[in-house]
Amino acid sequence: MPVRWRLRAASIVLCTIAGQAHAQGTDTAARSLAATCFTCHGTDGRSVGGVPPSLAGRDRNELVQQMKDFKAGRRPATIMQQHARGYTDAQIEQIAGYFAAVSPAQSSR
Repeated sequence: MPVRWRLRAASIVLCTIAGQAHAQGTDTAARSLAATCFTCHGTDGRSVGGVPPSLAGRDRNELVQQMKDFKAGRRPATIMQQHARGYTDAQIEQIAGYFAAVSPAQSSR
């Protein structure tokens, strides 16, 4: 195989590995942001007992809208308005994406 083809193949492999590492880092960052929710909404957003509601597996857009409504004071709450105001819109998007991707069923590890 010519040297340039080997270099091209190596570049593709490295880009793929870098992309996977970046995706894993993004998941870690989103989980770190979402971790503040675990105290009330359960680990990984799986609430025990239903109050407050579970966030795991919920629709991402629904979660974003609810958080933005809390942040703007359009949705009444006891504590969620204060929590929501502490996040940027980009962070709210990350948190919502994290919970939407989590399976609502508890895994048996």
